[in-house]
Amino acid sequence: MSRVLYSLCGADGSVPFSPHCWKVVLALKHKGLDFEEKPVGFTEIAKLENGFSKTVPILRDGDQLIADSFAIAIYLEQTYPDRPSLFSGEGGLAMARFVEAWSQATLHPAVTRIAVKHIHDMLGPVDQAYFRESREARLGATLEEVVTGREAEIAAFPEKCAPLRNMLKFQPFIGGNEPLFCDYIVFGAFQWAALTGNTGLLDPNDPVANWFERCLEFTQEG
Repeated sequence: MSRVLYSLCGADGSVPFSPHCWKVVLALKHKGLDFEEKPVGFTEIAKLENGFSKTVPILRDGDQLIADSFAIAIYLEQTYPDRPSLFSGEGGLAMARFVEAWSQATLHPAVTRIAVKHIHDMLGPVDQAYFRESREARLGATLEEVVTGREAEIAAFPEKCAPLRNMLKFQPFIGGNEPLFCDYIVFGAFQWAALTGNTGLLDPNDPVANWFERCLEFTQEG
């Protein structure tokens, strides 16, 4: 069975940076499923699979097409129940939904304001025009105006990670002794920042930075 993951990249196709796509990359690795990743630019997404989705990730698994990272994770869990679980039961699924809500309400806006100009500069000309128009409308400011608050966002970022830092006093992963999809959700936000040129948001000795490194090792397995 052919398995293809469509993800997002800039002018350099070797650097897929979408946080949502990284969730699926780790979910597929967690399940031990082979796949081919095909990164595309923003303006190419609408052309994929006959316009199946306006956003990536999109997973083609044989004849099945699934969009949205959480929907893909649920699909993988239901379709491959004999493989390691992404949620470890209904409680883990419910926890993952909470973690996603927290990440998108707290981490994603911060990373957006920190990384938005860097992301723009990584794109090809056509994607740059689309990105500037869409993001400036969403943020209510020019990219250059957003950048003026970047240093303040970086300074405030460690405190936004306090719930995760406190939890890591008791266990190595959000999922417990081993990572689950809830870990991959938050990892996606940090990987998004790192791959768009925004490393060093946390002290290297921060427990959250150590957790990120443990998750990063998992991406390099297999």
